[in-house]
Amino acid sequence: MAILIDQNTRVIVQGITGREGQARTRLMLDYGTNVIGGVTPGKGGSSVLGLPVFNSCKDAAASLGPLDLSVLFVPAAGIKEAALDAIDAGVKLLVLVADRVPVWDAMEIAKAAGAKGAKFVGPNTLGIASPGRAVAGMIGGRAESAREWFKPPLPGGTGVGIISRSGGMSSSTAYYCGQAGVRISSIVHIGGDAVLGLRIPDVAALFQDDPQTDAIVIFGEIGGSQEEELAELITSGKVTKPVIAYIGGKAATSGTRFSHAGAIIEGNRGTHAGKVGALRGAGATVVEAFGELPQAVAGVLRSRGSKSLMTDAERRAVWTTGVTRIEPNSVAVRGHDIAGLMGHTSFGATVYLILTGKLPDEKVGRLMDAILVSSIDHGATPPSCLAARTVASTGASLSASVAAGIMSINRHHGGAIEDAARYLATLLAKAKALTTNTPADFTGALDAIATEEVTRIKSSGDRISGFGHRIHTKDPRTARLFELAAVAGLSDRGPTHMAAARAVERAFAAIGRPLPINVDGALGAILADLGMDPRVFNGIFMIARTPGLVAHVVEEQTREKPMRRIDPVNHAYDGPSGK
Repeated sequence: MAILIDQNTRVIVQGITGREGQARTRLMLDYGTNVIGGVTPGKGGSSVLGLPVFNSCKDAAASLGPLDLSVLFVPAAGIKEAALDAIDAGVKLLVLVADRVPVWDAMEIAKAAGAKGAKFVGPNTLGIASPGRAVAGMIGGRAESAREWFKPPLPGGTGVGIISRSGGMSSSTAYYCGQAGVRISSIVHIGGDAVLGLRIPDVAALFQDDPQTDAIVIFGEIGGSQEEELAELITSGKVTKPVIAYIGGKAATSGTRFSHAGAIIEGNRGTHAGKVGALRGAGATVVEAFGELPQAVAGVLRSRGSKSLMTDAERRAVWTTGVTRIEPNSVAVRGHDIAGLMGHTSFGATVYLILTGKLPDEKVGRLMDAILVSSIDHGATPPSCLAARTVASTGASLSASVAAGIMSINRHHGGAIEDAARYLATLLAKAKALTTNTPADFTGALDAIATEEVTRIKSSGDRISGFGHRIHTKDPRTARLFELAAVAGLSDRGPTHMAAARAVERAFAAIGRPLPINVDGALGAILADLGMDPRVFNGIFMIARTPGLVAHVVEEQTREKPMRRIDPVNHAYDGPSGK
């Protein structure tokens, strides 16, 4: 797991239309953060990087459903208003990037957050990061560098949690720890202002409760009492994990500010010596120079036999993959020996394994087999088949011909599976926002939302991916898929994508325009309810369709004349009779 943010956290960006907001939203999206929209007052209805923009967080929540986290790329003068908007909309974690936020504004934000059970990081923060999962803010600068610098824990393994009072040193600490062979569970730049949301003791407590964090690394500074408060937590036994720290500002004297507003010595309070003494007295490891910190961390982990340390081969690697491990006389897919899978695990189950990292049970494996079979072919008229046969008729190779078919699988052919899943997810989010009561209440809310959506679709002339078919009035594959989904433990009732699909189907029937769930809608709903990433759905369709394309290419080149004109519609079937 990770603290504060992971790949499932629903993120909104306030100030998304500004230069900084756009640039950092791209970083977050490229890294894999689940950014679902943005907010800029007066810019509602527009879009940025394909994300919808709203006038307020309240509007965003009404349209998108619950918002977990907001990153505020808003000037200091507007931070209070923007933060209160997010808190009022139910956002539970805010990342306040701006510096020079007025102290009274920060205090008002803290009061409002406390009243609503919300938390915030900053002000004056670069944000938070959970390596391999998500970034909120600008830690790492670019997605490519963030991936290269910050090494996440292996599955089942651990990493160290980094807490920093300096923005630049947040990334530097994680980078140099990585160079020393240390994996990182999460990075939190708490911010450099005098009044903060989450402080060092708060974040240390979160790391203490995180099973994937094996030790806590601190980049501290003079000023304030955060480090001393952490020492008290260690002494009292509330923080038992190893703490390794460096405190900046050793040469500073009373009245000196060390880089940040919150890093200032006042009399005997907040001194370097006081912080170092308190931490060492509590049993923490404190280094004299920052350059000593990475090796000190590695040494502590080594003495514990920690899983947070990389092997020499992992440290030398220019890049890494979590898909397949190849060693002499051994091939392992997602940690499972491939020879052991052969003869015991179906192809569908193995596809699920390689895409999710988890080996499914027998029923889900059988469902995955059915999903692949359902899309293995749909005649000679789909664009992928026509493209493959056309290229094959030129005398092109099998690989080139099949590739032509695969390349035609896109948004409007095969892509409807992903589109349907994402659309159904928005309906679920809206229904969840309206009710927390019984399943019957949820179904009623879902039906009301589906009816509203179908009415809107009908009046606008738009389409909903996954419903209706140009040939089938009742897609025969849908019923069978839903049957097998039920056997696998999935449900078309309650807060599921399958239930949302059924609600839309009922809404269409109620207005006298039946549009049954087609195979794309069924696949999108089922794959989403299996917890799979929608980004792989188009790929699953490609995997399923490839054998059909191979068959069509071979038939084209063995039965037909080269360079023929292929009629896209007028053809007949002359194969074996149906069974």
